[in-house]
Amino acid sequence: MPIAFDNSYARLPERFFALTPPTPVPEPRLVRLNPAQAEELGLDPAWLSGPEGLAMLSGNAITEGSTPIATAYAGHQFGNFVPQLGDGRAILLGEVIDRFGRRRDIQLKGAGRTRFSRGGDGRAALGPVMREYIVSEAMAALGIPTTRALAFVLTGARVMRDAILPGAVLTRVASSHIRVGTFQFFAARQDTEALRTLADHVIARHHPQAAQAPDRYLGLLEAVIAVQADLMVRWLLVGFIHGVMNTDNVSVAGETIDYGPCAFLDGYDPATVFSAIDTGRRYAYGNQPSIALWNLTRFAEALLPLLAETVDGAVEVAQAALAGFAPRFQAGYDAGIARKLGLPGDSEGDTILGAEFLSLLGAAQADFTLSFRHLARLQAGEADEAPLRATLAHPPALDGWLERWRARSAGTAPGALLAINPAYIPRNHRIEAAIAAAQERDDFGPFEELLAVLAEPFVERPGYADYENPPQPEERVLRTFCGT
Repeated sequence: MPIAFDNSYARLPERFFALTPPTPVPEPRLVRLNPAQAEELGLDPAWLSGPEGLAMLSGNAITEGSTPIATAYAGHQFGNFVPQLGDGRAILLGEVIDRFGRRRDIQLKGAGRTRFSRGGDGRAALGPVMREYIVSEAMAALGIPTTRALAFVLTGARVMRDAILPGAVLTRVASSHIRVGTFQFFAARQDTEALRTLADHVIARHHPQAAQAPDRYLGLLEAVIAVQADLMVRWLLVGFIHGVMNTDNVSVAGETIDYGPCAFLDGYDPATVFSAIDTGRRYAYGNQPSIALWNLTRFAEALLPLLAETVDGAVEVAQAALAGFAPRFQAGYDAGIARKLGLPGDSEGDTILGAEFLSLLGAAQADFTLSFRHLARLQAGEADEAPLRATLAHPPALDGWLERWRARSAGTAPGALLAINPAYIPRNHRIEAAIAAAQERDDFGPFEELLAVLAEPFVERPGYADYENPPQPEERVLRTFCGT
């Protein structure tokens, strides 16, 4: 058997999902296979690239052992609760145990309508599939917990969005696709039995340490709070903006999931929003930690029936757990900024020094990634102050800051910051250029080159210096869009 599926989620009660075969497509064409990800999953890249593999990756055939399902979930979308959402254009083919003993989902995104499609076509367009492939793989290379891209297939069909676009299917790999919204789905139905079953499944699969806690469900809540706090730290330290932090897009495994109108900062401004649908700036870059806590509060509300015998008792337990989010996030963020600057991070003065550097960036609207990289080169002795001063537009305050920074970072090994501050991120204008080349000319060369550069984000490559640079004014991409 080419894939050893072991589908634990499909063994849960029927109300957790809908059995849903993918809808076949007319002319599947494999554009990209991620062979390293295939091998990590214990899959044969040659088989996946062949006729049988292509049939599975496009949704044209159901491989032996697969139990295709669309999972049920609810969610708060921009603060408004929707009691039934579910996989409207994604179908979970099954689960495998990878070479490291980890259980992983294999899911097709854009594989056709499901019971949860709510009038949608269940398909995906080329552009959003390419964006998710690029950004999720870049996030993995940056060391940030994320879903992964296994393959990208053109379907030979067209989809209607704001224009008629080429259709595509992304094969996504995740620790699971269980979300805060999955718990909300059952909480909204007052289905405590299902809540308990789901919680036990998540504890066993993602947070086994919670089973050793005095109260396993409080342990689960605390574990999800911890992984989400840590994820927010990692996002902010690389300038990532998710764009749609609805509760149905929050993984209880602590992975970044559902890349829609996501983007990375160019000029540093905590109020930055790219998503065209986020007109109120709810999910701005700097709002992400507070929104994460809001989403976790909704998770805690869903768990209340499992936390104590009375509502008041459960609320008290939940509030005490949620109070741990802010200090964990802040400590992690302050330590992360200190690492990016090469500071010991053991004093309030280091925190102030970090905040002052960000203030300098904000005042100049300086490029976030490039400014830290210039500082890393300065610390390594590979450059003088000129590039940093040019990026920051020569603020007088920089002189005093550099003097204090040098004194505090003197003990950091030369070159250490180059391994912490990336040279390359998936900049919006580069992503859009790759998508345009593919859509307009069927040219995937820019896509492949961008993936190659992003695969080693800390290693400067000869001939690719331009990938470090922020966009020119005429290249700026100010709005990104969901794929639905």
